[in-house]
Amino acid sequence: MQAKKRYLLVSLGACLLLLAYLWGLQIGEFHQPSHQQLYAAAHGAHGGGSRLPRQRWAEWGHSLGTYLDGVEQEEDRSPVVIHQHSSPRERREIRNNIYKSRRCRMDTCFDFARCERGFKVYLYPPANGEKISESYQKILTAIEDSRFYTTDPQEACLFVLSIDTLDRDQLSAQYVHNVKAKIQSLPLWNEGRNHLIFNLYSGTWPDYTEELGFDIGQAMLAKASIDMDNFRPHFDVSIPLFSKDHAQKGGDKGYLTLNNVPPSRKYLLVFKGKRYLTGIGSETRNALYHIHNGDDIILLTTCKHGKDWEKHKDGRCDRDNEEYSK
Repeated sequence: MQAKKRYLLVSLGACLLLLAYLWGLQIGEFHQPSHQQLYAAAHGAHGGGSRLPRQRWAEWGHSLGTYLDGVEQEEDRSPVVIHQHSSPRERREIRNNIYKSRRCRMDTCFDFARCERGFKVYLYPPANGEKISESYQKILTAIEDSRFYTTDPQEACLFVLSIDTLDRDQLSAQYVHNVKAKIQSLPLWNEGRNHLIFNLYSGTWPDYTEELGFDIGQAMLAKASIDMDNFRPHFDVSIPLFSKDHAQKGGDKGYLTLNNVPPSRKYLLVFKGKRYLTGIGSETRNALYHIHNGDDIILLTTCKHGKDWEKHKDGRCDRDNEEYSK
């Protein structure tokens, strides 16, 4: 008798499940028109035929596909960056600063109306006592000496800060403090729109993240060694990393002639810098010695970087350090 009751309950449960499934199918068919109905509705709208009565659209259970192509979709996807030496609060601040305006492009974060009267660049006047490095002063001087420079912000298409943002390594002597407050106090900042910010170094040892210590907003970023995951195509500018000894203007007048392009020089490629033994950039710089030929391609690197560089010292360090010091 007990066995019959169990069989009866199982059968009843199966019937209820079947009824629920069939009811769900009928609801779906009611909300979604058939292919024939859609075809007739389309031809009726364009060909003057009869139209089907408006039906309620089914609610989508999945998100719509992206409108970006594969490259842009990959670019706009926030990368997962692991910084083992940063606290959770620091990682949140870094992500907020770096990725807040990742979707900025020229058609969304740049006001072309300001450029209708021509391309002019306005430099903010430096504040009293503002510390400006030699390298950043060369950039500002180059702009001032150009035909694009203007002292009138009303006719400017582009704005450049007088605040030195080249070195954002907190351990550097060139690091400028309170940049965030200084930028936010600028009357023409406008969330960074039509502004161009220069940067050579960001983050600090040992992670060297791309944290600048302030929100760039909708400003364009001209940066050296920018990560491909953070680079905004057709908006940001990738610039070479140059030292303070780099000449502001190169070559004597008349050195470049019509039939001498490129100009004849002894060296095709020259690089002198630190060879990171660990961390970000180490894989690239450790491979530079492969193309060093000592003739027209000179790549000199030193392992002396950081306080504990000798712990990570490899077999090439002594020779590299010696050549670097020559």
